[in-house]
Amino acid sequence: MTAPLLIDLLALPKAVPEARRTVREHLGVPCPEVQLCASELLTNVITHLGEGTPVTMSLSRTETGDVRLAVTDPDPHAWLVLRRPGADDETGRGLLLLDAVARRWGVDRTPGGKTVWCELPARP
Repeated sequence: MTAPLLIDLLALPKAVPEARRTVREHLGVPCPEVQLCASELLTNVITHLGEGTPVTMSLSRTETGDVRLAVTDPDPHAWLVLRRPGADDETGRGLLLLDAVARRWGVDRTPGGKTVWCELPARP
């Protein structure tokens, strides 16, 4: 990956596989964990803020060489909470997946909303 990737898109179901493909193409290597995190972050926006919400997705390298994926949305009030869903719950596992594969993750308030980010180990 050379330059950081920055794309503006609408959080729509059809954008999820497109974002996964874009991440894979930009990194140039298999990256299932990064693609999974991209899917989960976009799906959270669709689920909690609604289809068609404008978002910005960025992909870059940290100083240590990890891959940093971030999704910025316009709602500072829809905060993410790591839940422990019951065995019969059909939703609520996205952040658990992100937490399991990412080295670290978090949420930052921005002037116009929030950015949810995660950092994952780079693959050779």
